[in-house]
Amino acid sequence: PDCKVDKLSFIGNGYCSGNKYNTEECGWDGGDCIEFNTKYPDCKVDYPSSIGNGRCTGGEYNTEACGWGGGDCIEFNTKYPDCKVDKLSFIGNGYCSGNKYNTEEC
Repeated sequence: PDCKVDKLSFIGNGYCSGNKYNTEECGWDGGDCIEFNTKYPDCKVDYPSSIGNGRCTGGEYNTEACGWGGGDCIEFNTKYPDCKVDKLSFIGNGYCSGNKYNTEEC
């Protein structure tokens, strides 16, 4: 009754929706976010289901608090430790994206 969200169907659907859904009032998204909250208590991202999904999202997801994207970013960070860009998928995708993507670090 105290859970105020736009889409009640997101509660308990198997995906940690985060934000307003990942609250005590919403039962930590109907239990969907309990594992995430336990593993990454200091990770505050909009889409927790992007953590550990097999794709390095980068940005705030690629932090120690978020377990380097739930492990998804470890290979990227090892290969490009000094590459700081917004769209990690642009690196090594076969296209020259230019600017900060076309540097020795990346």
